[in-house]
Amino acid sequence: MIKLHNLDIRTVTLALSLRDCIHPDVDVVCENIYNKIKKYAANLVKYANELENEYSIPIINKRIAVTPISLIGEACTNPDYVKIAKTLDKAAMEVGVNFIGGFSALVEKGCTKGDKLLMESIPEALAQTERLCSSVNLATSKAGINMDAVLKMAEIMKKAAELTKERDSIGAAKLVCFCNSASDNPFMAGAYCGFGEPECALNVGVSGPGVVRAAIENMPKDADLSEVANTIKKIAYKITSTGELVGRKLAKKLDIPFGVVDLSLAPTPAEGDSVAGIFQAMGLEHAGAHGTTAALAMLNDAVKKGGIMASSHVGGLSGAFIPVSEDAGMIEAATKGCLTFDKLEAMTCVCSVGLDMIAIPGDTPASTIAGIIADEMAIGMINKKTTAVRLIPAVGKNVGDKIYFGGLLGEAPVIPVNNLSSAGFVNRGGRMPAPIHSLNN
Repeated sequence: MIKLHNLDIRTVTLALSLRDCIHPDVDVVCENIYNKIKKYAANLVKYANELENEYSIPIINKRIAVTPISLIGEACTNPDYVKIAKTLDKAAMEVGVNFIGGFSALVEKGCTKGDKLLMESIPEALAQTERLCSSVNLATSKAGINMDAVLKMAEIMKKAAELTKERDSIGAAKLVCFCNSASDNPFMAGAYCGFGEPECALNVGVSGPGVVRAAIENMPKDADLSEVANTIKKIAYKITSTGELVGRKLAKKLDIPFGVVDLSLAPTPAEGDSVAGIFQAMGLEHAGAHGTTAALAMLNDAVKKGGIMASSHVGGLSGAFIPVSEDAGMIEAATKGCLTFDKLEAMTCVCSVGLDMIAIPGDTPASTIAGIIADEMAIGMINKKTTAVRLIPAVGKNVGDKIYFGGLLGEAPVIPVNNLSSAGFVNRGGRMPAPIHSLNN
């Protein structure tokens, strides 16, 4: 599995509360944040590397997720969220982690002073840092959708892309908008340490789409879908057991609690490590063919059923990711035109997250992006699931061009979006009411 099919631990993420770092002086806040990260994460990378060597299981990323920073900076008499962002980035660099998440705000019912300031600072913060990731929760199944914040985040997404246009608008690739965000998610760009989390915990994100694909390819070609689902469950059990083993060992070394295993099948641009490849193994010509949504629904369900039997502490997002730029099969399908924006949106009804790492023309209006975000928030709100939008409005790029990030972020073709205007709708603003099933107390 490890040598031939890219099985790995995609991330070990240290969730760290920064609530005790609050102070009226932003310089003191920055000092407190820096010292706490250095204290708790000093050995994270070292111990993770030791376990990687001991068990011969690759641990691809080491990450940190902190308390939503809108809360931490709000008490300052002189709030400077960009300064805090730089402090987070500096601490992350010094302890050696790949990413630090939690430059975040939760605004599903409205914004506080700190929320507004953080949101407005996101483009500059992402442009001036290397390892920082940002997220904003815009909706929940209980609260509805904050449409004012949806339009605001569409504008911020475009500005983040503009400020990093010399790097193929990478700023937007580290910014995600959520409905029903998970407070223990170990994956970037949406990881943060939620209010109900302990002082510190170790969360693990597993991977293994290549292993699932290989298992299906080894089955008889006439095996029915019940047999396919059972095979996926068995593989998910093995993958989850591996993730929990490594997570608990690392938590013990760090002397902190073990948190959760996130079951999500996270692909990479590497050949053979693709969720889209699983669809082909099931019998579809390519991701995007009719039947893709059904195949993804079965995959997502089977992964959860197998994983939940292997661990009593499953959390985060847990399912199957469909990021376009981070999945070799998705990249190929989108480049060939097999995978359209509308099909991707349909797939988000049953996948683990949503519209993820999709490059669109840089001149796409903010109102159109707001309409896309609103659609995705509605899917999450109505279906009581986490959905997300991570679009890259690639500045200076048009349909057919490509953007290149390298590493896990990969590359993506710029695909078209609907040219019809959404402006009259999204500019109404206000809060879209929660559905009737929110009244279930």
